[in-house]
Amino acid sequence: MNTAATPVSAMVHPLAAPSSSICLQQGQARRQNPLFRPRFRQIRRPLRSARGELQTSEPSTETTASTSIRTHRVTVHDRERGVVHEFLVPEDQYILHTAEAQNISLPFACRHGCCTSCAVRVKSGQIRQPEALGISAELKDKGYALLCVGFPSSDIEVETQDEDEVYWLQFGQYFARGPVERDDYALELAMGDE
Repeated sequence: MNTAATPVSAMVHPLAAPSSSICLQQGQARRQNPLFRPRFRQIRRPLRSARGELQTSEPSTETTASTSIRTHRVTVHDRERGVVHEFLVPEDQYILHTAEAQNISLPFACRHGCCTSCAVRVKSGQIRQPEALGISAELKDKGYALLCVGFPSSDIEVETQDEDEVYWLQFGQYFARGPVERDDYALELAMGDE
């Protein structure tokens, strides 16, 4: 039996979605930045009681003695599923990745801040999102954020948004007659031509 080791550069994460070349170029430029922190760092998980409840001391913006990194309470109202998730996120960790490490399922697609699948509307608190290319500065000013590249700057409460809604808010002014209807038959024909 012949077994060959697969080089690390050829391995693909099973959950990784294909992204556009713009996002790939942005990712390469980000890795060359000396301040870039890779996303595969170890994620600190909050303690859970025997019943699975979070064990935290108040206030939630405490600092740990060994790392001095503040932790913030994140509350996500998932409109599509009708569920509210509450979890703790260190302010140097992405919100989406920390949620996933705690088995909390939230919407996402590209994981690079280039789309609007993980878009939320901030109800309270602040999110730092220097890598969020998928939403315009105007939408950021109106309180929209992307969880895949967002860091909590305080305790926050957010509400998930419909991707099409956010897309319409961002680009709707460019469509003359309103939203464009999705034509699945035309999409199938176009995909068949490739």
